[in-house]
Amino acid sequence: MIYFKRNKTSRFSLPEIKKRMLRPATLGCIVCGILASLLLALVLIFGQAPEAMAAQKTRIKFSTLAPEGSSWMKVMRTLEKELGRVTGGEVGFKFYPGGVSGDEIDVIRKMRIGQVHAAGFTGVGLGQILPEVRVLDLPFLFRNDKEIEYIYEKMNDYFTARFEEKGYILLGWVPVGWIHFFSKEPVTSVASLRPKKAWMWEGDPLVQATYGGLGVSPHPLSVTDVLLSLQTGMIDTVYASPMGALALQWFTKVNYMSELRMANATGGVLMTKRAFNRLPDKHKKAVRDISQRYLKKLVQKIQEDNNQSITVMKQNGLKITPLPNGSELEKFYAVGREVQNKMNGKLFSQAVLDQVMAHLKEIR
Repeated sequence: MIYFKRNKTSRFSLPEIKKRMLRPATLGCIVCGILASLLLALVLIFGQAPEAMAAQKTRIKFSTLAPEGSSWMKVMRTLEKELGRVTGGEVGFKFYPGGVSGDEIDVIRKMRIGQVHAAGFTGVGLGQILPEVRVLDLPFLFRNDKEIEYIYEKMNDYFTARFEEKGYILLGWVPVGWIHFFSKEPVTSVASLRPKKAWMWEGDPLVQATYGGLGVSPHPLSVTDVLLSLQTGMIDTVYASPMGALALQWFTKVNYMSELRMANATGGVLMTKRAFNRLPDKHKKAVRDISQRYLKKLVQKIQEDNNQSITVMKQNGLKITPLPNGSELEKFYAVGREVQNKMNGKLFSQAVLDQVMAHLKEIR
């Protein structure tokens, strides 16, 4: 038999110890200890409820080429605060600004495998998902802001439905704005553009067709390679919105911006349906409504920023090339019509083009 030493003069056998351990008083202490532990756990859990909720909230991983500090990111962070307020902190964003996720084609690949849930796109990215949306990017199509607003209003329901068929939720339109030529030597005519070492966004069939109609042999590059290529002289002409040229610092490597507007570049924010469907049902409407409201504010801000960007670049030495004269301007418009015909049946159908042209006829 095994004995345990009690003190110098007495011993308890193992059965006696077990008996003493199971006395009611001892059991009561054990129960009290368990209850105390449970109580402590509850205090720790609920006492830190806000932090716990924040850690477990649904995060929408959002990517954009726009850098931190830009109007894009300022509005998106304000949007996130409002969404957090309305959802009680249950839905938020995790931002990847400044192209850290790669260019738009890279981002689309990541969205398809779930690494990114939502992103801001130009027409190039939107067109990778839904080619026919590039009808809004047609060169020399629009004449003024009023036409653009009217077409987007009329075509919104159609494109929203088409994106959903492709597996994406259109949270809102954010056109990039008017696109100009930025070059080391002025662009005054079609003939003056032809010998230039012009950049083309790699993989963009619409710009490729446009340059083909203009007789230009472009250099296809990723957006992230443009600045270095301007520095080394690989290219000497690019196209961009004024805000884009300023934010990406392309204007520092050229001397001229054309008053001629190549196109009005579309843009928008998409979220995968897979990620959207994982949102709490009670918050899905809030995500849609708040996104649309704040993205409309962003459109207004982008228009202001484009105008201010021109002023800033002029103050830093950029020169504005006046519009070509009437006959030369008509040559650019003729190329626009040629591209419409060439892309018809490739990027978009005749029916979609007819819708757009009919709406333009209504407002012109």
